[in-house]
Amino acid sequence: MTAISDRFQTLRQNRECALIPFITAGDPDLATTAAALATLDRSGADIIELGVPYSDPLADGPVIQAAATRALQRGTTLDQVLEMLQATTPSLRSPIILFTYYNPILHRGIEKFLQQVATAGVAGLVVPDLPLEEAGGLLQSAQNLGIDLTLLVAPTSSAERIKAIAHSSQGFIYLVSVTGVTGMRSQIETRVSDLLNQIREITEKPIGVGFGISQLDQARQVKEWGADAAIVGSAFVKRLAEGTPEQGLSAIAQFCQNLKAAINTSDNGINTQTNHSDKVD
Repeated sequence: MTAISDRFQTLRQNRECALIPFITAGDPDLATTAAALATLDRSGADIIELGVPYSDPLADGPVIQAAATRALQRGTTLDQVLEMLQATTPSLRSPIILFTYYNPILHRGIEKFLQQVATAGVAGLVVPDLPLEEAGGLLQSAQNLGIDLTLLVAPTSSAERIKAIAHSSQGFIYLVSVTGVTGMRSQIETRVSDLLNQIREITEKPIGVGFGISQLDQARQVKEWGADAAIVGSAFVKRLAEGTPEQGLSAIAQFCQNLKAAINTSDNGINTQTNHSDKVD
């Protein structure tokens, strides 16, 4: 069993929903990224998604695009990210998922790339521009190294395509909650509930919902609809980028703690509607 599958199994046994924060490597710098991973790990994150900065991030909204641009302008490279991870992952409880586009993988070579990320302690991959039809080689090679390649289901995917993706996806299934790029939105579309039910009918694999979740009540909503994980990106990236690195780390720690409580507390618990510090305009 992989580290990601094992984490989901433990959470299911405890009737918990996973929290998966996303941050961009190298923003504001790699030292802060390492500190942020440790901060999220001890603040309630169950799995952490780390974005590799890329010059043409088609799936990313303005907040994450800006973070990637800043990281690239500071000279952040994939080799530096992996070196940082190799030094950081042994002390983390949370499995790390690397979010990267396919071109850097092809440029390096699939086998070499996977060997390097495995050495760095990476447990999983999300490659948003890799269609199912072209994923076979990467899926098999990743599986041989114990790395989960998680595939994305779009809201516009046909029933047949959803079934095929659910069959092939490793670790969990990444359900995109909106049509379009990542980013913070005021509400989660109700059709996500129907999609969750549709996927649940064809597989027992865990389902994580991402793209557009930025508030406590949104994270709680997808959990109540039956998601196994809430994936939150832009709201973490925005908080980490504001103020000094120390202020950013403090902000993501508090937000992470509040999110984890929100998705694993009954309606009689914390108030997810009125805590202004956890709203994003």
